[in-house]
Amino acid sequence: MNPLRITDNSLKSQEDFKHIPKLVDQIKDKTLDCLEKKGIFVFPTLADAEDLTKEQKILESVNSDYRTQNVMGFLGYGDGDNAERLVISSRFTKSDDKDGSKDYFLHYLLNKVFDFPNIFELHSGANSDLKFYALLEFIFPYYLKQALRKGLFKTYIRKAYNDSNVKGTIDFARHIKLNTPFIGKIAYSQREFTSDNLLMELVRHTVEFIKGKPYGRTILNKAKDEVRMVVESTPLYELCDRQKIIHLNKHKVIRHAFYREYKELQKLCILILTHQKMQVSADINRVCGVLFDGAWLWEEYINTLIEDKFFHPRNKGKSNNNGGQRLFKDDGGKIGLIYPDFIGKVAENRVIADAKYKPVGNIANKDYFQVLAYMFRFDAKTGFYFYPEADKNVKPLNLSLLEGCTLENNVSENRDPKISVTKLGLQIPQGCGSYEDFVKEIESSENNFKSIIVKSWEQEMGYQNDEIDISAI
Repeated sequence: MNPLRITDNSLKSQEDFKHIPKLVDQIKDKTLDCLEKKGIFVFPTLADAEDLTKEQKILESVNSDYRTQNVMGFLGYGDGDNAERLVISSRFTKSDDKDGSKDYFLHYLLNKVFDFPNIFELHSGANSDLKFYALLEFIFPYYLKQALRKGLFKTYIRKAYNDSNVKGTIDFARHIKLNTPFIGKIAYSQREFTSDNLLMELVRHTVEFIKGKPYGRTILNKAKDEVRMVVESTPLYELCDRQKIIHLNKHKVIRHAFYREYKELQKLCILILTHQKMQVSADINRVCGVLFDGAWLWEEYINTLIEDKFFHPRNKGKSNNNGGQRLFKDDGGKIGLIYPDFIGKVAENRVIADAKYKPVGNIANKDYFQVLAYMFRFDAKTGFYFYPEADKNVKPLNLSLLEGCTLENNVSENRDPKISVTKLGLQIPQGCGSYEDFVKEIESSENNFKSIIVKSWEQEMGYQNDEIDISAI
């Protein structure tokens, strides 16, 4: 098995895919919505993703080439010696490795956003399949936290009893079977509103499955309070019921919109628990995989660097509770809803920033209109574009807004007050010999990135300090 490595947002000849024909047949020109229904896990979900759409494709045929889009991740078809694997890496990592094992940038993003241990340390010497399925386990705490923010999932279930304290519907057939001759007990059943239901039992089985891994407790420690709630709410848990619980959850999918987070958690749990079964038997001729929205990952990563200085409206949730702002005043409150990526916390010198997972040359036109509109709304004089930069020689580009009109021959740089937008790239290390080397280099890039933001901020505030306290951001 030789995985094929490609990059996102690129064009590659169809001839390069000739040794993974079955996998290509499963995914080419298929929409993400279609592939998600086939079992591929897309993160964030299409319902939440602003940059991904149901009609978007992983591989799109363009003449004799295939074009990739804004997704990264791992895809597989089949098992054993005939397995076919495809790795979609970040285009900001220049690497010649074929299996994607040196795409340190993607793994670093996942580590920072999901806060899970380094996959290279956990699986040194392991094959790419193990690394792929470990990713599902690593993101489990994140989904568990998201779901339990709405409290424990409860539903009505019918429980069967056989005692003298009758409270429900008598089950005559079961009563005759269990209580002949009559010994003072009655077989009956009743509906109860409880958290010990099929879904929570599935989550409990997933928790116990991950606990059994060498690194399981490290993963679950990221959500130890939520794990404790799951364990306490499922007293009827039995290991021998696992296959039955999986089967019932496959046929009873959560559909209510309010429990959307639980629906995604249910899907993730099934993928984690069915992997072992797929390895030893069953339906190996199915496509499986996990994909990540590159733009979302980049935005959430940037937030980990600047969250002390910027508000980060959760625009994927599409809710006012997540930081949505309004452009206009209206009685209904439904006009001009906006979600700037980052809003500076200093009210007297508001700064607007937008995270862009694209090369600096692709930041243009509507990107300018978007940020300038946000700056106008918040009376901000300074704006930023934060983007990944693979070239060490590229410096921040400051763009000053013009005033005047060419028809009146009076165009000049806006001076009072000066309004500017800066394209600020975060340098992505290239050609690192190990993941540890990559981490050291990108941490240096992060410090430089944050220092530029702080320096720009202090200059706008009128400070003259030459020393910049990096730890303050």
